[in-house]
This record gives sequence, C-alpha cells and structure tokens, in this order.
Amino acid sequence: MQKTPIGKDSQQLLNAILEGIHKIKGKDIVKIDLTKINHSECNYFIICHGNSTTQVDAIAHSVERTVEEMVGEKAWHKDGYQNSVWVLLDYADVMVHVFQHETRKHYNLENLWADAATEKIQTEN
Repeated sequence: MQKTPIGKDSQQLLNAILEGIHKIKGKDIVKIDLTKINHSECNYFIICHGNSTTQVDAIAHSVERTVEEMVGEKAWHKDGYQNSVWVLLDYADVMVHVFQHETRKHYNLENLWADAATEKIQTEN
C-alpha cells in the first residue's frame, strides 16, 4: 500500500520542526522520506543531534514549542526526556529523533533506513 505524498499540512509541520531545531542549533539534520517504504510507522523521520543532554533537551522542547506556535499541534507521544540521550517526538506523520552525538552514531538510524530517500538539511551558520 502506497502512502499519501506530502501535503500542505505535513509540509507546514516539517517546516515548524526544522525551525525548532535551527533555533537551538541542532547538528547534522537529516530528513528521511519513508513514503515509499511499506509498513513504516510514519512518512518522515527528522534526525539531528546535540552536544550535551542540556542541548538535546533544549532542541526537543524548542521543536515542541515551535510546532505548537506555528501549526497548533502537540506531539502524540514523547519519550526520552528523563535522560535526554535520545528524545523521540511523535507527530504521527513525522517522528523527530534528537540524539546525543555518540548515541546517534550507535543506533545509526540513517543506515537502518538506507533504502529510503535521505536529504541532508542545510543549517544556518
């Protein structure tokens, strides 16, 4: 079964998520398009990392605030704030993964979903 291509609402959600990450200077932002992958939980993964638990926590909270302000949505589920080495924010169509650098390297989600289209998002300097 083919998933629905990105619509206006999903694009607004993606833009808000990326804006929230940029505000706290999330590193190595990647968008993984899962729309052509059967049986995946969502349409997109957004992955980034921070340099400390404090930055990971700040990035994830920034995403939550920015999405709520720009799109009016709250995460359906969130996990990982208790230790902030990997915070997951589930927005149904989009799952946001905010890692500490070493944890990101260990789980290597980009490689796990290597058959999906991957786009590196440019950050503002």
